[in-house]
Amino acid sequence: MDQFQSQDLPQLLIIRPPLSLAIAESQLSQKFHLLKAWESELPLDQFLTTHACSVQAMLRYPFTQVNADLLRLLPALKLLVSPNAGVNNIDLVECRRRGISVTTSGSAFSEDVADTAVGLLIDVHRRISAADRYVKGLWTSKGDYPLGSKLGGKRVGIVGLGNIGSEIAKRLEAFGCIVSYNSRSKKPSLTYPFYSSVHELAANTDALIICCTLTDQTHHMINKEVLSALGREGVIVNVGRGAIIDEKELVRFLVHGEIGGAGLDVFENEPHVPEELFALDNVVLSPHNAAFTPESVESSSRIVIANLEAFFSNEPLVTPFVDD
Repeated sequence: MDQFQSQDLPQLLIIRPPLSLAIAESQLSQKFHLLKAWESELPLDQFLTTHACSVQAMLRYPFTQVNADLLRLLPALKLLVSPNAGVNNIDLVECRRRGISVTTSGSAFSEDVADTAVGLLIDVHRRISAADRYVKGLWTSKGDYPLGSKLGGKRVGIVGLGNIGSEIAKRLEAFGCIVSYNSRSKKPSLTYPFYSSVHELAANTDALIICCTLTDQTHHMINKEVLSALGREGVIVNVGRGAIIDEKELVRFLVHGEIGGAGLDVFENEPHVPEELFALDNVVLSPHNAAFTPESVESSSRIVIANLEAFFSNEPLVTPFVDD
């Protein structure tokens, strides 16, 4: 599409390039005039001021801070589209005040994150990654490797039973696990035991899986007291956001053997990971890629386009963010 045709399309602001832009850009550019701030020679504030009165929609990728200062520069903005499930780094209060709708990826990534969460849980219990390293270096000289632990029958607490948490629960049931959960409110349609306190959930489970949203309320929600309640045999898996766990306390508990192990896809200061974790065979690490497969990225791209088309056609949004 040439530049003149593009000028006639609805404008879509993108502040920084996403990792997956190459997958979606060809589709987006056919339907929208992309305003790519990172390609401009202007400082960001000047670039935004130039388009302040015309930009109604913005595609926001992870690590783009959408705060009051940014929104102040975009008085015409009415839609903020996020191609992932998380809404941390978005000032939702300011968006509501300004009448800006926010959409997410809905359930596009839920199954892939759930697969990874359960995979990490199995890996920690059965010591798969550690056993792989053992086979490649020590088996011939050291003999048999220590046994891992059975997953079936384990009591697993899920923190955040939304789209992802529900998919995790479904998979755990198939393994014969006993599922319970913590959420901001009890879900009447579910029969899983509900704990209103994360501390109480930890005290009554063998493993915790964290898949809730990072907010001011959930920041460092998994603290020293919760880890103590989980106990020396307890395992924690985090596929939510790193800062939901007090990472310094988690490292201390793991190094001193005060919990049984951890499977971590997210960290508090990515891409920096505490080096103390590298030598621990009961810790399995993943570089914040639980959500991403070619299939899930394609699904997210379709949802992004569907939300944008609905907005510019004055139709209901496909996956509006609901703070439940």
